[in-house]
Amino acid sequence: MTTKSLPAAMVHVGYALPRSGLPSVVSFRAWVAAALAGARRRAASELSIRLVDADEGRALNRDYRGRDYATNVLSFPVELPPGVRSPLIGDIVICAPVVAREAAEQDKRLRDHYAHLTVHGVLHLLGHDHENDADAERMEKLEVRILAGLGIADPYRKAERR
Repeated sequence: MTTKSLPAAMVHVGYALPRSGLPSVVSFRAWVAAALAGARRRAASELSIRLVDADEGRALNRDYRGRDYATNVLSFPVELPPGVRSPLIGDIVICAPVVAREAAEQDKRLRDHYAHLTVHGVLHLLGHDHENDADAERMEKLEVRILAGLGIADPYRKAERR
């Protein structure tokens, strides 16, 4: 995938915890651009990504999804009034401690897991979901294809020991 083929994206990244060991803004922007291109999003898009600790991740998951635990990624698609057009597609929240724990448990590279969850979150903002088996299979195939373009192995295949 060349840079010229990637759709324009404005990505705002906020760190609500120390940045040490977390991916850079540049990385998040590249992963978002790959997700938008892979989903064939041709229009300019704008979104924000906020990296949070377990307390904030838990509060958001509880308040918005009714689940009282910190989860890896939450997506909040923009809800615009009828007839209003905007490049804004929504917000993504990534819970850094959960991502780190999952990467270690699943024997995945931390950076690759962040890339996967960023792509996953963007696809949710664009309307993709995994509420049923058919939708889950379509979304996973799209994620795998996008990640392969970034040089990242299939995150759904059991990792071989490094």
